[in-house]
Amino acid sequence: MKKGRLLNAEVSHVIARLGHTDTLTIADAGLPIPAGPLRIDLALTPGTPDFLQVVEVITQEMQVESALIAEEIQQHNPQLHSQLIAVLEALQQHQGNVISVRYTSHEQFKQHTQRSQAVIRSGECSPYANVILSAGVTF
Repeated sequence: MKKGRLLNAEVSHVIARLGHTDTLTIADAGLPIPAGPLRIDLALTPGTPDFLQVVEVITQEMQVESALIAEEIQQHNPQLHSQLIAVLEALQQHQGNVISVRYTSHEQFKQHTQRSQAVIRSGECSPYANVILSAGVTF
């Protein structure tokens, strides 16, 4: 049995296969998921698991170099935006590297999901609760 916190076999497998600059999308329950990337659906009920829970567990296992966020989150979900930025800043301190955070329109964000290795769907039911994480290297 795995020693770390991440027990989901599909998620663990995807993270283990990521190479430098490969991306992984963590999505709310409503984000359309394109046909290309692997779909990992963790949603059980509205809010379970919530977006930040998924982000925190994923980032404990994944070396993150950058994050892409829909700019609309700043206006339509400012509390969650602040919490996400706090998680990324804490991760930056833990990893010892700068994590570049970029913003794009929600429409462009959806286009970027097509290039993700996987889209992990949370049970989050609040607007624009999505992030695309780009893999870094540990050396």
